[in-house]
Amino acid sequence: MALRIAEAADDRRALEIEILDMRGLMTICDYFVICSGRSRLHVDAIAEEVEDQMSKLGIEPRHVEGIPDSSWVILDYTDVVLHVFEPDARGFYNLEGLWHDAARVEVPTREGTSATG
Repeated sequence: MALRIAEAADDRRALEIEILDMRGLMTICDYFVICSGRSRLHVDAIAEEVEDQMSKLGIEPRHVEGIPDSSWVILDYTDVVLHVFEPDARGFYNLEGLWHDAARVEVPTREGTSATG
């Protein structure tokens, strides 16, 4: 499901998509999907795209935080939590640095390259 969420974010041209494997590091979820939008409107559009695509698969978020008009939106799908940031907020909260021990999952992007490097 984390890869499907990352694909949906990529469909809306999300930036710097990363998947962190949180298994063994926390009990609230298995994966974080983290990405950025260029603006608040872009952040909202990414979150809405993910929510729409997952809904078509019969999967609804357990909780949504930050919509509308936030620099950080969270969609909680129980096993996978999506974090969509504006660039400044992403740098400030630095989830990747906070969870530096988490394994990274390779994310194929629309251009066929990995978003993680």
